Amino acid sequence: MTTKAKQDSLIWGVILIVIGLIFFLDNINIDIWDFVARLWPVILIVWGAWKLYFGIQDARKKDTSHEI
Repeated sequence: MTTKAKQDSLIWGVILIVIGLIFFLDNINIDIWDFVARLWPVILIVWGAWKLYFGIQDARKKDTSHEI
């Protein structure tokens, strides 16, 4: 498996766990939707930072591989 495929698997695993946790908490009558509705911008910020970090990291790897 390549590094990109491992990262994608990790990301999708985390997404599925979070979605499952949200539905589970809703089923046991914990109002998670209000919490999610207030914090969704934070989710977008973290996701964007994650993409930016790994995009820069991949670009650096490509730059160093051309120098060899």
